[in-house]
Amino acid sequence: MDGQATTTRCANCVVLEARIAELEARLAELEARLAKLSKNSSNSSKPPSSDIVKPAAASEKKRRSRRKRGAQPGHPKHERPAFSPEDLDRIRDYQFERCPDCDGPLEVLDQPAQVLQQIDVVARPTRITEHRSRTCRCRKCRKEFTKPIPRPVRKAGLVGQRLTALIGYLKGACHCSFSTIRTFLKDVLGVRISRGQLRKVCGKVTRSLDGSYQDLLAAAPQQARLNVDETGHKEYKQAMWTWCFRAPLFTLFKIDPSRGSDVLLDVLGTEFRGVLGCDYFSAYRKYLRLNKNVLVQFCLAHLIRDVRFLVEHPQAKNRAYGRRVLQALRDLFGLIHHRKTMSKRAFLGQLEDQGYEVWTQATCRVPQTAEAQNLAERFHQHGREYLRFITTPGVEPTNNLAEQAIRFVVIDRRVTQGSRSLAGREWLERIWTAIATCTQHGQSVFDFLNRAIRAFFADQPPPTLLFGTS
Repeated sequence: MDGQATTTRCANCVVLEARIAELEARLAELEARLAKLSKNSSNSSKPPSSDIVKPAAASEKKRRSRRKRGAQPGHPKHERPAFSPEDLDRIRDYQFERCPDCDGPLEVLDQPAQVLQQIDVVARPTRITEHRSRTCRCRKCRKEFTKPIPRPVRKAGLVGQRLTALIGYLKGACHCSFSTIRTFLKDVLGVRISRGQLRKVCGKVTRSLDGSYQDLLAAAPQQARLNVDETGHKEYKQAMWTWCFRAPLFTLFKIDPSRGSDVLLDVLGTEFRGVLGCDYFSAYRKYLRLNKNVLVQFCLAHLIRDVRFLVEHPQAKNRAYGRRVLQALRDLFGLIHHRKTMSKRAFLGQLEDQGYEVWTQATCRVPQTAEAQNLAERFHQHGREYLRFITTPGVEPTNNLAEQAIRFVVIDRRVTQGSRSLAGREWLERIWTAIATCTQHGQSVFDFLNRAIRAFFADQPPPTLLFGTS
């Protein structure tokens, strides 16, 4: 009887253990789902626009600053520099002709005058020119000759060079719609231009920038460093992608239907030997396998967000592991922020030591959970690419350069709703490239557009966007 009871209890224990194992597996699955649902822009690569609600604020409230708004005591005063005499269009002097009290004669004293410089817009800032091609007859041979209108004038058509540049500037740099540009031209300049004509003008701007754009496409594979990022793009009913290639001397944009490595192969080829700064997206990892010459620096900022996901994970093992890795990364960035206070030799030595600490914390004592094992495996495969900046001077540990350059595109996409055709796509590629590169060098976008259009109308070589090169 006792043996039968013992056998029954053992059978029940086996059933309960199986049930417990089943529930633990179910719990782990639900915790993994909950963790994925809790992903937001602070603990993953998801954009801030995907957050349903803003992430919860830190529990520790920051102490309110007693500093007042505006200028602070001790800060240098910033004033606008006065216009030089060469910049002035006219000078108006104000002085009394007779004494206001006794009506006596006055003399002008030799002392500095009180000056107020003022900028204004003239009533009609446009100039309308009628070009006439006259026919003449030779009195001797009786032959007739018609002097043709100059080709640059005929190529410009209704809209002249500077107005073409202005329309391109308003459409590209100011995110204006054709309706907004029409209203501005009518109300401010007193000029009425149809939407179809504005579209033709932007087409001329596109063609004027094509040569400069192709030069950058040819120069991209020769760069020593490139930061690359991509973002979504709408073209009518088709989802596309805008790729950003940020080099030290220029920024290049390319819109393509693909988000895969074939875009990198098309732009950079398999002979690119520079350092590619990027995030951990699969297209870059595939390109790393296809191009054995390239060196890659994966973005540490993206890695920190992935580690924060572990820190906030429901499982205690993941949280403990994530905290260790996150602290090592914070110490690494703290060292980078204090590099100006250290000698170059001391900084490089401590940087290498701290990089090894990050590697150790990411690959040692890894808990047996899927999330932690994935991060450790990532370091085993590409840990060298995460720490490339330690051994390669001039390489940034993050991909912030490309992400900052692509923000303008995201804003323009939000306002203009993308493109609707191949012509619109080419317009965006070229105008975004020109704007970003000019801004990168502190150059006037309008001035560059004006020079490019002047060269296009005169059938001359386009100006280069490779500023600072011979």
